[in-house]
Amino acid sequence: MGQEYFINNQTLEDQIRQLLPSQGGAGSGLDLSASTQIIPIIDVTPSAEGSNLRQDLQTAVSLSTTNVETANATATIISNTGFFEVTCNINNRAGTSQPCDFIINDGSTDKTIKRYNFGVDSITIQDKFIVFLSSGDSFKVTSANAGLIISTQTRQIATINGELVNPLSF
Repeated sequence: MGQEYFINNQTLEDQIRQLLPSQGGAGSGLDLSASTQIIPIIDVTPSAEGSNLRQDLQTAVSLSTTNVETANATATIISNTGFFEVTCNINNRAGTSQPCDFIINDGSTDKTIKRYNFGVDSITIQDKFIVFLSSGDSFKVTSANAGLIISTQTRQIATINGELVNPLSF
């Protein structure tokens, strides 16, 4: 059996009263104590919150992943709210200087959030980033030439409120 020690610290007592009113924080005059006895603590927070996956597993590619290939066009990739992981592969085979734009549109105005400028050399670029879309927003990609091929892969990773979205299977 461990030894008991009483803690007389007004700051700690005030914090306990504020955080745990049902545990004597309403002014019942209980003292704080410490013990030399080892008590294991098991964190069940992820299970209690409804998520049992690690964050890296939560972002796994699944059947809920959307793939879109764009060339010589503007394509709307996402039109839902939330947080989305975007993986792109941009291949410039045109032999001309041209840009590739990733755009968020709020229903009336385009805002370029990423731009890749290509020279005349053939080149392939890969990138991965996260996009947040609020109500009325859409995510688009623009390819200026048939030789500029943009392959995008997107998957929602969290709702607009930040609740994680686990991979789906259909």
